Amino acid sequence: MSSLSPALLALQQRLGHVFAEPGLLQRAVTHKSFGADHYERLEFLGDAVLELGVSTLLYGRFAQGAEGDLTRVRAHLVRQDMLHRLSVSLGLPAVLRLSEGEAKGGGAQRPSILADALEAIIGAVYVDAGFDAARALVLRLFGPVLDESGSLEVWAKDAKTALQEWLQARKMPVPTYGIEATRGKAHEQVFVVSCSLPDLGIQVSGEGTSRRAAERSEERRVGKECRSRW
Repeated sequence: MSSLSPALLALQQRLGHVFAEPGLLQRAVTHKSFGADHYERLEFLGDAVLELGVSTLLYGRFAQGAEGDLTRVRAHLVRQDMLHRLSVSLGLPAVLRLSEGEAKGGGAQRPSILADALEAIIGAVYVDAGFDAARALVLRLFGPVLDESGSLEVWAKDAKTALQEWLQARKMPVPTYGIEATRGKAHEQVFVVSCSLPDLGIQVSGEGTSRRAAERSEERRVGKECRSRW
């Protein structure tokens, strides 16, 4: 019988991997503030597995892609704000094991902690079942992200540049930006930024650990919305 809590069993289902060693998943969501059996060693391993898994995914997805373009896309995918976004979609904030003080300080929403935990989960899958299982998880996580873009060129370019070039080619005004809110302590703030295209009736919000990271998040979404309309 599995020793996992109902919340971790549900997470396991969302991940699409049933752990032969359930304790690995529990360790992967345990912050060092909670106890000695925490995720940092799994995170170290998961960081390397993630890079190789994403590289393998890109190599297969973009058969004609140049090395420089693939490297830039990989950098976009493995950065903290992307891992944070995926962690939230998986529901990691609800299952993180934190000390009482860390939890009260907003640790379950902290992008750095969530990104580290996701890397630890990838490392845990690798330890549990090998690289093929870890690569399959990377595909499930990042395949839909790549599907949103539709092409290597969109990822190879900075999202802001790609969006502005698309608008300028159609003689449309560039977006306007504004900070909607900031959350967290001064040294670990999360910015919520809006991006508006009034002529197209589009306004979206994105968040990240810097204003630029938040803008990147929304620029990809705006670009996808624009392409879907034209």
